[in-house]
Amino acid sequence: MRRTDFRGLEMKNFVLGIVVTLIAFSVGGWLYLKLGYPDLRASAPPSWLESQLATSAVNASAARHAPSQPNPIQPTEANLLDGGRLYRDKCADCHGRPDNPRSDYGASFNPRAPQFMLAHLRLPENQEFYLIKYGVRRSAMPAWGNIMADSEIWQVVTFLNHMDNLPQSVQQELHQPAGSN
Repeated sequence: MRRTDFRGLEMKNFVLGIVVTLIAFSVGGWLYLKLGYPDLRASAPPSWLESQLATSAVNASAARHAPSQPNPIQPTEANLLDGGRLYRDKCADCHGRPDNPRSDYGASFNPRAPQFMLAHLRLPENQEFYLIKYGVRRSAMPAWGNIMADSEIWQVVTFLNHMDNLPQSVQQELHQPAGSN
């Protein structure tokens, strides 16, 4: 056998080994899931790897699919008040309110709902709009675009991005019971 034939055979075996390994891992992973080995209870904390993968996937998807338009809502007191009311009535039960910054309801989800009274969003506004409008699959975040107009979603985004500097009227409104105006 010539030396070049031997190298070709080595390369063919190497590639075959990679293909067989990938197939074995795929079948093994499918069996692991199919036989019910993962613990999918919402009360079980996710692993570090699961959290990292899920967060990265959501952020990358929002970055890829979010509209490139800027926020059309100016942070006037009236818009912040409307956004604060929408947040209080539709978001605060899961994401926290001033009098209950760590929502027990939001903490019962897996993945946990971000608590915006404790840590603010750090995404571009167009990505926040996208996540609110279309929701997040396999989480408790609904697609609010089925319920709220785009202008209302932008008001919530505006509110979320100005929570550190809200007018007194908006802060007072957040302390009102849900549904009151």
